[in-house]
Amino acid sequence: MLIDGYGRKHDYLRVSVTERCNFRCQYCMPEKPFSWVPKENLLSYEDLFKFISASIDEGIKKVRITGGEPLLREGLDTFIKMVFDYKNDIDLALTTNAFLLPNAAQKLKDAGLKRINISLDTLRPDVAAKIAQKDVLKTVLKGIQAADDAGLKIKINCVPIKGINDQEIVEVLDFCKERGYVIRFIEFMENNHAKDGAKGLTSDEMKEIISRKYKNFKEVPRDTSSPAQYYELEDGYQFGIIEPHKDDFCSACNRIRLTSEGYLIPCLYFEDAMSIKEAVQNDRIDEAVEILKKVLAGKPEKNKWSVDDGNEVSTRAFYETGG
Repeated sequence: MLIDGYGRKHDYLRVSVTERCNFRCQYCMPEKPFSWVPKENLLSYEDLFKFISASIDEGIKKVRITGGEPLLREGLDTFIKMVFDYKNDIDLALTTNAFLLPNAAQKLKDAGLKRINISLDTLRPDVAAKIAQKDVLKTVLKGIQAADDAGLKIKINCVPIKGINDQEIVEVLDFCKERGYVIRFIEFMENNHAKDGAKGLTSDEMKEIISRKYKNFKEVPRDTSSPAQYYELEDGYQFGIIEPHKDDFCSACNRIRLTSEGYLIPCLYFEDAMSIKEAVQNDRIDEAVEILKKVLAGKPEKNKWSVDDGNEVSTRAFYETGG
């Protein structure tokens, strides 16, 4: 069992397999050219699997594969099958922008993937192109349908940005409601890599917009392991809102993150990290597990943000850690 210094049990491992992405979303990626980590610097699937299997032995019950955009790394379905074959009741999930899903969804499902989180910020092609810096919506919608057809459980993530997609909140909610997908709206997380001037909506602003159509939704008692607060419409459909600046979900945080280069990150908003790369590459798995326990021992009690002009800002590159 993996316990941190505050007595929190950790059974959820998020694994980034690449920092590369085929989108340049305004709230995440820099527009200017920058250097990708060379492929030879990344942990191989075999080395990632060594650590994941050892973590499962220590009590990890859920593994989420993230990026960047994880489908950009070749052989992802084979990697997922390695984890599934090791323990087939593990909760295996993937976060993706869905652009490459049309040809991948069934292979991922066949490999053992169970659930998928997909970013969908708009249903308007011109707005999607503005956010992602390329024409993507038609292919993303095909990817969502392919995941549905394959029988994957689907959650949709949406980041409302003022002046861009903020008036589509109800439209995106209805799209998900009609199809039985869970939708989670995420407050924009200020970070040094976002486009200058990008401003998100607060939870209260989102709820006010939703209330214009759905007047009597109610708050659902919180599942403390989830970062989302859920609300229920009169017909029983539930939607979530994630408020990263609040720390009410930190007391039950159960997750740890591993980057594609082998750094263990105890908290998305905490800069300290330790590397397991050398240990796993040299088959010193016990040492890697000890590093994991040391990282958990130093995990902060709650979010730690930097402050810039009075605003809480993260210096973390979310495309390196999967958000």
